[in-house]
Amino acid sequence: MHETGYAKINLALHVRRRREDGYHELETLFAFVDAGDKLTARVAERNALTVVGEFAPQLADPFGNIVAQALAKLPRSQGLGLTLEKNLPVAAGLGGGSADAGAVFRIFEALHGLPDDWRGRAAKLGADVPACVESKMCLGNGTGTELSSVVNDLEDTPVLLVNPRVPLATGPVFAGWDGQDRGPLPNGPALRIAAEGRNDLEAPAIGLVPEIATVLEALEGTGPTLARMSGSGATCFALYSDPEARREAAARLAADHPDWWQMSGKLRP
Repeated sequence: MHETGYAKINLALHVRRRREDGYHELETLFAFVDAGDKLTARVAERNALTVVGEFAPQLADPFGNIVAQALAKLPRSQGLGLTLEKNLPVAAGLGGGSADAGAVFRIFEALHGLPDDWRGRAAKLGADVPACVESKMCLGNGTGTELSSVVNDLEDTPVLLVNPRVPLATGPVFAGWDGQDRGPLPNGPALRIAAEGRNDLEAPAIGLVPEIATVLEALEGTGPTLARMSGSGATCFALYSDPEARREAAARLAADHPDWWQMSGKLRP
């Protein structure tokens, strides 16, 4: 079986408050790109995981990988042998690990069906994992695990992902948030929420990795309909009116910044 760990982006991410449990109260618009990591699965005597691809060296401990943890959350009588082609950068604001765990859940669903409590099992792996299991545009509240539907008027929108190849851990970015509540997500369909929303983690992320500001400036210079940082960074995204505009932008950035990572795709339903 083959599955894709679809890259997750936050079209908007509003941080409302710090909670007493140490987490943050969030409001976010999750979207997913039709590209990402690739997983291949086969029935095996016992669970096994092989990691290949450009960013495989950044996953030094495959047994501590969230993919292996996802397998452990879904007990069954037979094992699964998984090969993970790691195409998404690690610690990049794309939910790469969560996306991979989501793909494992979908593989399990196709083979055995998911247990009724799958959302709780997924949430124990990470706040983004429940959204990544379905990999459909949705709203996230609480820590990001409380999901609701949204009118998706951005389906098939061309998108370009760019990362300066600087890993950025989530914890320090949240710790750098200034604690100011700048208000809730706008109401309406996805386009309005994205256009009128913001990412409250951009400022603290740029404070830690100034290259993010350079990436955003470069993306803005390509004439997108929207450019913003995703999640806690350091990956940024740009939405375009048509595929040709995205192709031109990708070519321009590749020429001007050959050291940056990039990936092109479209927004999923």
